[in-house]
Amino acid sequence: MVALGERKRRRRRDSRTPYLLIAPAVLAMLAFLVYPVASVVHYSLQHRQLSKPWLDGFAGLDNFARMLTDDPLFWQSLGFTAKWVFVEVGLQFVLGLALALIVNETFVGRAVARALVFSPWAVSGVLTTGIWVLLYNPTTGLSRYLADLGLMEYGAAPLADPATVFSAAVLAELWRGVPFFAILLLADLQGVPKDLYEAASVDGAGRLRRFAHITLPHLRDTIILATLLRAVWEFNNVDLLYTLTGGGPAHQTTTLPLYVAATAAQSHDFGYGSALTMAGFVILTFFSILYLRLGRYGAQR
Repeated sequence: MVALGERKRRRRRDSRTPYLLIAPAVLAMLAFLVYPVASVVHYSLQHRQLSKPWLDGFAGLDNFARMLTDDPLFWQSLGFTAKWVFVEVGLQFVLGLALALIVNETFVGRAVARALVFSPWAVSGVLTTGIWVLLYNPTTGLSRYLADLGLMEYGAAPLADPATVFSAAVLAELWRGVPFFAILLLADLQGVPKDLYEAASVDGAGRLRRFAHITLPHLRDTIILATLLRAVWEFNNVDLLYTLTGGGPAHQTTTLPLYVAATAAQSHDFGYGSALTMAGFVILTFFSILYLRLGRYGAQR
């Protein structure tokens, strides 16, 4: 009986051990994920503005009603965010795939070429912005040299002109974002069995057919995951656009996260800023689930 009781206590102790081991990670998630999300949900249902403390209190769905029916800047920022994500992710994927295919080939200096292709990804967003602000400087940047060649007017400021600010911001973000796709796609390309290409060549398949029927199907899951991750990151892009354009001119480059930052951090309207954050969270969650289901991520090829 004593031995039986000792075995039961040992089993109970052993069964608790896994929970004790994962307890620090669970506590960290509660502290850094669950609590902030719960706080945002709470504040989104409150009137909480430092400049008008006498209005503080429970708001119910008033913040969401204001956002949907009485705030044209919300819809403008949401529309620009969708445009920004679609253009950036699409161009980054196409250029990243092209670079991955190039540096996957065997040629002299391939290691140097890979290092040059991947190096922009190691640069921080603020430093990237600093580089492109200097390049876009109307007196000392590329604009001056293009004007010398007769391709632009002297004094042209791409970041201040509503006609060129979007293209200028897209180009700056492409420089930083393309290597992300190139790295992931190159890693997956190196896992494609060479005998598949050899067999296809023997059967008379050309380069385009091998790419369409071997390369792309093999890259499917990586493409789905990479585009989803990049779409989420571009949706939440703050550092580059904030330091490059500040959301201007005239809010033309204001994304939803930039609008949240302006509402909560600058205007100190934490209740409405939290409601805007919840809108972004719901949109991203819905899009991510729909995209993964439509793309059949992880399904058998």
